[in-house]
Amino acid sequence: MQTTTVTYRYQRSASGLTVGAHLFGFLAIILMLVWLLHYRGGLEYDSDNSDRVFNVHPFLMFFGYIFFAGEAMMAYKTVLSAHKVQKYVHALFHLIALCSGILGICAVFKYHDMNNIGDMNSLHSWIGLSTFILYCLQWVLGFATFLFPKASERTRIRIVPWHMSGGRALLYLSICAALTGLTQKSTFLGVEHMLSHRELNLINFTGLSILLFGIFVDLSVALARYV
Repeated sequence: MQTTTVTYRYQRSASGLTVGAHLFGFLAIILMLVWLLHYRGGLEYDSDNSDRVFNVHPFLMFFGYIFFAGEAMMAYKTVLSAHKVQKYVHALFHLIALCSGILGICAVFKYHDMNNIGDMNSLHSWIGLSTFILYCLQWVLGFATFLFPKASERTRIRIVPWHMSGGRALLYLSICAALTGLTQKSTFLGVEHMLSHRELNLINFTGLSILLFGIFVDLSVALARYV
């Protein structure tokens, strides 16, 4: 009877936190779209307007990369389904995040080229690119170990804790990159006197929503281990 009670408590906690993660995730997407579409003139990768090209970067790095990475983690740990289905959905969502991240990084490099700005000059860029490279390595290692060609059962058991811990660490590093990026952009806009107090608050609430999304994802995954 005691075991049943503990299992139910953790399962309910993980499910509730997953709902919270989705609420903050969708809130961050909405706030970011309001910022980019209403205040920053929209987003378009092939535009002649460099600012519209740049706007592709923050959108894809959150919605495409961070959001889907979080979804991949929750799909594997908090959704009740066949283990094989969980693995493939987990890998697919991470692949979507990876592809979105590549396109998002290409967008900011294109923006730099259009404005003759040097690359990799900020803490944001150092954290962001380093994190994304590690993320790619994590995905390749996970795919080779757990899907194809697939390591031995003993090896998989030994790698699982490192794979999980690495994924959670990379999620927080990605959020750190996102927050430093928002801070950097708002600072540049403020220096150029192109930032209103209302837009600044919108950027701050967007960053806070991204942070809370990551925290709720991590907590839901951590508690789901006890289900």
